[in-house]
Amino acid sequence: MNEKTDVIIIGAGPVGLFAIFELGLLNISCHVIDNLDKPGGQCAELYPDKPIYDIPSRISITGQELTNDLIAQAKPFKPVYHLNQQVQKITKLETNEWLVETSINKKIQSKCLVIAGGAGSFVPRKIPLQNIDHLEGKNIFYSIRDKSKFKGGKLLIAGGGDSALDWTNELSKIADVTLIHRRKEFKAAPDSVSKMLKLEKEKKIIFSIGQIQNIEELKNEKIKVIVKNDKEAKNYEVDFLLPFFGLKMELGPIADWGLNLDKNLIKVDTEKFETSEPSIFAIGDINIYPGKLKLILSGFHEAALMAQECFKYCFPDKKNVFRYTTSSKDLHKKLNST
Repeated sequence: MNEKTDVIIIGAGPVGLFAIFELGLLNISCHVIDNLDKPGGQCAELYPDKPIYDIPSRISITGQELTNDLIAQAKPFKPVYHLNQQVQKITKLETNEWLVETSINKKIQSKCLVIAGGAGSFVPRKIPLQNIDHLEGKNIFYSIRDKSKFKGGKLLIAGGGDSALDWTNELSKIADVTLIHRRKEFKAAPDSVSKMLKLEKEKKIIFSIGQIQNIEELKNEKIKVIVKNDKEAKNYEVDFLLPFFGLKMELGPIADWGLNLDKNLIKVDTEKFETSEPSIFAIGDINIYPGKLKLILSGFHEAALMAQECFKYCFPDKKNVFRYTTSSKDLHKKLNST
């Protein structure tokens, strides 16, 4: 027998987790599918310890703290999580419901689908060198889950985007950090760049221009990274190399679902955030529309409007009476509030 629910959310990142809450307020039950081994998406996987500054009412919150809060917020609505699996196939049934099949042969039936999978499955862009795979997870790390691992170590960070600059600034508090980038210009937020340059001026970090040419494993459990620029080659003997060359997106099976795509992003309307296929919605970084901002808070807004439209599919014979969580006793009861 297939499992049944009102809505299947594909993606357990921050936007997917908040969608559970918004749908739950409307008595809409949810199952959530994610290919990672835990909820949280990029926040939990790539920067759990990294501060986020643009979540309303939170001056600063880490990716893991945000994830934990969203899971707790969704908990009263008893979502069912299906982790470590990917949606492989969707089928429209004669009842106009959807049958979803996952990579481990799980079958779930729902009235609506909500795609909240970031911009697909993200994979770090790796160093284009051969025979270094055995150093990954030992000396080379493409993401940071526990920054305490690097405390007191000698680090070489490579890259010029937000992750490289943010981790340079953060890890300089606990480690000996050198940042390398192929040029003086950066793609990171101006504030992060200013902080990094201030640290360099104060000699709390080293910044050097160059690109990684080779990596050698040393007998003392360190590695030697050869970095070359137009003028010279330098050798860096370090405990850890942290390359942050960005992420490449793998849209995966979503590309074969017949949705209206624009450069691997899903087109939606801005009233309901519905795709070209009725009862399939896309929220968060996976969607595209005029004026789109790839911010978590934008995804929260999209989740709220999506939920209102899902109600019509889930309860076609009922009228949706909009209620505020501040004043509705029924909602207070659901949220275990007094």
